[in-house]
Amino acid sequence: MFGNFLYFIVVLLIYSTYHPPETPTAAPGETIPMAIALAVAFAAWVHLNFGRLARAAETLSPALADIRFSGLVTRFSILAVALFAVDVYVLDLPAGLEAWPAIQAAPTLGALVFLLLFIAHLAIVWSLSHGAYEKIYATGTSRRTRVLAQLAFSGPVLLPWLALSGIADIIGLLPFETPKRLLTTPAGELAYFLIFLVLTSVFGPSLIRRFWRCRPLEDGWMRLRIEALCRRAGLRYAQILYWPMFGGRMITAGVMGLVGRFRYILVTPALLRELAPEQIDQVIAHEIGHVKRRHLAFYLLFLTGYILLVYSLFEAAALILLQAEPVHRLVQVLALDPVSTGSVLLGLAMVAVFLVYFRLVFGYFMRNFERQADLYVFRLFPSARPLIATLAKIAAVSGIAPGKPDWHHFSISERIAYLDRCERDPRWIASHDRKVTRSIAGYLAALAAVAVLGWQVNFGETGRRLGAHFLETAATRELARNPHQPDLLTLLGDIHQSRGRLAEAAAAYEEAISLDPRQARALNNLAWLYVTADDPALRRPERALELALRAAALDPAPHVLDTLAESYYANGRFAEAVATGRQALEAAAPKDRAYFEAQLEKFREGR
Repeated sequence: MFGNFLYFIVVLLIYSTYHPPETPTAAPGETIPMAIALAVAFAAWVHLNFGRLARAAETLSPALADIRFSGLVTRFSILAVALFAVDVYVLDLPAGLEAWPAIQAAPTLGALVFLLLFIAHLAIVWSLSHGAYEKIYATGTSRRTRVLAQLAFSGPVLLPWLALSGIADIIGLLPFETPKRLLTTPAGELAYFLIFLVLTSVFGPSLIRRFWRCRPLEDGWMRLRIEALCRRAGLRYAQILYWPMFGGRMITAGVMGLVGRFRYILVTPALLRELAPEQIDQVIAHEIGHVKRRHLAFYLLFLTGYILLVYSLFEAAALILLQAEPVHRLVQVLALDPVSTGSVLLGLAMVAVFLVYFRLVFGYFMRNFERQADLYVFRLFPSARPLIATLAKIAAVSGIAPGKPDWHHFSISERIAYLDRCERDPRWIASHDRKVTRSIAGYLAALAAVAVLGWQVNFGETGRRLGAHFLETAATRELARNPHQPDLLTLLGDIHQSRGRLAEAAAAYEEAISLDPRQARALNNLAWLYVTADDPALRRPERALELALRAAALDPAPHVLDTLAESYYANGRFAEAVATGRQALEAAAPKDRAYFEAQLEKFREGR
């Protein structure tokens, strides 16, 4: 389930960072058959490899067969993600949907189409691996049941995104401007996401139980036993449910829900059938430990931390990546489309950050939270021997190799070994709790540092300088390829002026004006530079007045009129300065009136 979660998040990141190129790769009539051919080749490769494993399964030990099967599933699932990236970035399949009115009105529909395409690739893996699956694990599960179970597991991953994105589309279609405007700002997007995340965490389990077709555990001694254990631990919950995962054949349990009123305890039929009562008690105690240790709340914190990381630093990281010299040379040498190349690189960068964060940071805490939940058994029982026996039985029945590594769980052997250690010396329980506490404190400190750095990058002087540097680099590179672009020369002049390099700014503005005499912004900014510069070598009031008159004729905006008034003032023409300053004040927005009033008072005093 956690693997599918990562895969779906990755493909959403790939799709969301896609930007269609100015010139399509090929017509849809050509790219769609290519995508189908790739899918057929993928299916043939999957069938060949799992067929080989099915034939070799009888000669392999159960542990080795399990490792090989899991490895193949992981590799082909990753290959499915890679094929999805090819469909999007190389074949430009999304570009064919953008002309549809329904997709333009509700972009979520387009994303849903491509998510279904990715699910189809995963379904190929699930279906064609089933023969080897039954050879190795002998669960008696039909191919159809297994594929449907995998799809059912995928639903809870997709439903929150579908609701989040769909509601945003609906807001965009409503005739209310304020919500639309808020959702276009980074703060509004972040607030919307966090509110939705909290609501989903609280109310989502009620929907998921229906999606999974869970039903209440019937009255009887087992239900009474679980209820008594929950009362003993002080756990609030809404219901105890059968969990029909993979036809109920897996020995496992679960808990979902942040709030007691919407919290559900899940047990599979195999758990109740295969385990002794005292073993069931300790499996439930493990799930209670997740709640009592507030692990679900911490998972929300870690997800929020990833969002903060992206919002704080990704824009700066993207600028660094896109302006890197190797990337620039690659685009030039291969004559690549800068927009599509940029979207591919940004998508790959986001995927890399996501995988590193979730596999390393999130995975570290998940493993240690699972161990902490194991150790919670000691709070309710004098010994964890029934849980140790349960873990050994799960390894024997499921065919899972006891030493098999897992990014979100310690291996069964490691879990048993640590429980044995705590049986002999209970001080290891407190030691692990301290380790988790220190780790959370370190994470919070790192999160605070990221927030401070992100503020500096996005809103502080550091960010302003960084943005100006990359804008200057991009403009200079483009001008080297095509030196006759007055807009870029004007932008370069703005950057030089903002960084105090006034002589370079004046030269860039003069060149822009020579190429396009109607370049209003260059005329206005150069006039302001000549009339306000502290360096006597750059003060040219007569030239400033000439430029300002031309700029005002092209664009009589308040700030342009203010430049003209300042130029009149510097040339001693006070009456014209006052009249023009009054015009600027009358046209100014309310928030800017204080500045223009001060300017007008200065002009009046000069007269």
